Amino acid sequence: MARVTVYSTGTCPICEQTKKLLDKWTIPYDEIRLDQKPDELRRFSEVTQGARMVPQVLIDGQWIGGFTELTEMHMEDQLDELMESR
Repeated sequence: MARVTVYSTGTCPICEQTKKLLDKWTIPYDEIRLDQKPDELRRFSEVTQGARMVPQVLIDGQWIGGFTELTEMHMEDQLDELMESR
């Protein structure tokens, strides 16, 4: 199981960008496609505090936000620190 989880859908271009960035940074992730697994919607809502948009990213089960927050964490070296911490 990867430390990073990306909630996405198949029609979301920002989801694709998020996954491409994670691949570029060589960060493994698990993807949960809400359009293919509607039974995950309840968990998605719980862990993202009611978010209604994708992508949403979790690291070690903690919600960090979407594409913008992930990119900001990377730019501020917080993502590297977090991924190296375990």
